[in-house]
Amino acid sequence: MSPLHIVRESTMIKVHHLEQSRSQRVVWLLEELSAEYELVTYRRDPKTFLAPASLKAVHPLGKSPVISDEERGGRVIAESGAIIEYLLERFGDEQWLPPAGSDERLRYRFWLHHAEGSAMPPLVMHLVFSRLGKPPVPALIRPIGRLLGNGVQQQFLEPQIEALLTLWNSELSRSRWFAGDTFTAADIQMSFPVQAAKMRSGLHGYPHLEAFLERMRDRPAYQRAMERVGEPGALGSS
Repeated sequence: MSPLHIVRESTMIKVHHLEQSRSQRVVWLLEELSAEYELVTYRRDPKTFLAPASLKAVHPLGKSPVISDEERGGRVIAESGAIIEYLLERFGDEQWLPPAGSDERLRYRFWLHHAEGSAMPPLVMHLVFSRLGKPPVPALIRPIGRLLGNGVQQQFLEPQIEALLTLWNSELSRSRWFAGDTFTAADIQMSFPVQAAKMRSGLHGYPHLEAFLERMRDRPAYQRAMERVGEPGALGSS
């Protein structure tokens, strides 16, 4: 299936966006930066929910998010954290970074990498194991898959996810945003894990995470981005 193109004038950045994926964060950041960009949307396979093969023409892994910088020879950058760092350097906007050498800068760096390094893997694994008892798993082995999935979730993944939620909630109990009282790109990066955790089982007992999501959704740039790509509805590729 061919991707859908939405083009703005004076395009600099082309965003290869897979529907219902983590690439919505890249669109959000570009809206915060007031940067011109072209949105190329790819549809997931309705049966497997996987990305289309056409994404491999952009990057060998065939995953999203990935961007290409059309003003710099079509330079391709993949991985959420790398894309965020590239865009901040590209547009030279320091307001999304805490001051160099500050404690807030250390917190910023931690959360920027924590989102994909520690937060998303157990959430994605939880989703995968929750589907072992459902199609397209063959009907004959679904009961076994269901037992295996439930066991791994309860004994291994649930404790990890609860520890993550406790850490995030504690961090946001001492400041409005993850790196301090000023909104930064680390909050954009952490938005998807928090949203994914909410979709998994809600955030009951974690009031600071709920408040974080409310503040995030109040931002005009977030609202503009979601109008273009839609709220995340699944744990997509990174």
